[in-house]
Amino acid sequence: MNEITEKLYLRDAELRSFEAVVTEVDESRIQLDRTAFYATSGGQPHDTGHLLWKDGAASVIDVRTVDEKIWHILAGPIPTIGTHITGEVDEERRRQMMRTHTAMHILCGVMWKKWKRVVTGGNMDALTGRMDFEMDEISSDFGSEVEHLCNEEIAKDRPIEVSFLARENAILDRDLIRTKINLVPESVKEIRIVDIVGLDKQADGGTHVSSTSQVGRIEVVKTESKGKGFKRIRFVVHDS
Repeated sequence: MNEITEKLYLRDAELRSFEAVVTEVDESRIQLDRTAFYATSGGQPHDTGHLLWKDGAASVIDVRTVDEKIWHILAGPIPTIGTHITGEVDEERRRQMMRTHTAMHILCGVMWKKWKRVVTGGNMDALTGRMDFEMDEISSDFGSEVEHLCNEEIAKDRPIEVSFLARENAILDRDLIRTKINLVPESVKEIRIVDIVGLDKQADGGTHVSSTSQVGRIEVVKTESKGKGFKRIRFVVHDS
């Protein structure tokens, strides 16, 4: 079978348990007709968790998208095609990823609002991340200033809203001019928008908390040069 898996997390990042049916099996990996497990993409790592069914259970240790198919890599027994399963996403890992991903968007918003600089790359793991920006020289207190501005935005408890726009409307939205709309495959006709109200608005497929205060506190641990005109900011996320 070659079905497109419904991505439940796109509309409900708080969903942790769901029902689904196995649609394809390939050795230790399977596809489902629907899933709340996030597949590694856009700099955000995959979820982990468990699948349960009538006669067995297995751990989900990786989730990857290959040729538009979402594969759940399992440790343990492998259910057969047609098996009805219950999926359970690990809460702690997902929550950490949501907080970190939102922290990255806050950083993007601060860099644009204060310095009108665009992000050129980035990556994240649980409660840690790095982002690269087009910048020339920076002051010795640049990192501490960025940290202060980010935490000010967190303290404002800005709501984070998710919406969907038709592709033809999204590419005309001037608020999205800093995003990579042109990199979204032509086959995607509906663009998901993540809006930190009043700070940052981007086309984005990742998971986020519902307000900035839920991030915790951002600490900028290092700033470094990555070549002429490019600077990297490394940060960690704390509970408070």
